[in-house]
Amino acid sequence: MSTQTEYRLLDAGNGRKLEQFGEAVLDRPCAQAVWRPGLPPEAWARAAASFTRDEGKRWQLHRPLPESWQVSIDGLVFEVQPTDFGHVGVFPEHVRAWRWMGDLQRRLAPGREPLSVLNLFAYSGGATVAAARLGFRVCHLDASQKMVNWARRNAELNGLSAAPVRWIVDDVQKFLKREQRRGAAYDGIILDPPSFGRGSRQELFKIDTHLLELMEQCRQVLSRNPAFVFLSCHTPGYTPLVLHHLLNQGLSGLDGAIEAGEMVLEGGPEVLPVPSGTFAGWSRT
Repeated sequence: MSTQTEYRLLDAGNGRKLEQFGEAVLDRPCAQAVWRPGLPPEAWARAAASFTRDEGKRWQLHRPLPESWQVSIDGLVFEVQPTDFGHVGVFPEHVRAWRWMGDLQRRLAPGREPLSVLNLFAYSGGATVAAARLGFRVCHLDASQKMVNWARRNAELNGLSAAPVRWIVDDVQKFLKREQRRGAAYDGIILDPPSFGRGSRQELFKIDTHLLELMEQCRQVLSRNPAFVFLSCHTPGYTPLVLHHLLNQGLSGLDGAIEAGEMVLEGGPEVLPVPSGTFAGWSRT
């Protein structure tokens, strides 16, 4: 591993975004960036690698790139590496959820027991590590053993290997059904469902078909006095208003307030912010 540095959005435009992940500058697709780039072509030429979806998804290396390295985002450290889908193992726009949880914790009644939090579709554990840093007890669930292993490495990088985290490899919907039968209860739930996915045994998940049912399942495993549910999404068409409605219906009967909006990548003052998905967060008032 090489020396870590911060994440930075350097520029965006012409359907691309230029980002610095620690020591490496990467050039990746960004369909929302329909404006002109702010930086000249020679700045974009600094990228060590670029990802293209033309003629098949692939990375093009322009200079040597480590197999994996580290980046710091909002005070947390993550292992990153190029994946076959153009991702690198961390989504900086999710800082919005991490800070939202921190704000919520500061509003909790003094002396309350640490929250028990369920992180679904947990991927490489950004929200898990952020929640564990806040002192929450976390159940991290993803259908991929590879991603759970990656998340555990991220916990170790942040000195959280001994934190109260359960690491589960399973299909989300099957797990929730079992938890309901067992009478399990969580004070908070975080979920970032994919547009399309497969469970640990190739169970099919389609957001258009299963998301409302999934929200209702989440409702069944919330504690009697839950603190929050945070839903985020990167699927086109799932606007903040759509997520607000889904959360409102899925959590019917619970008193609280819903905040919804866009997740955004932000750079310096001269960089146009990039919309990068949507969110809706319910919290008890």
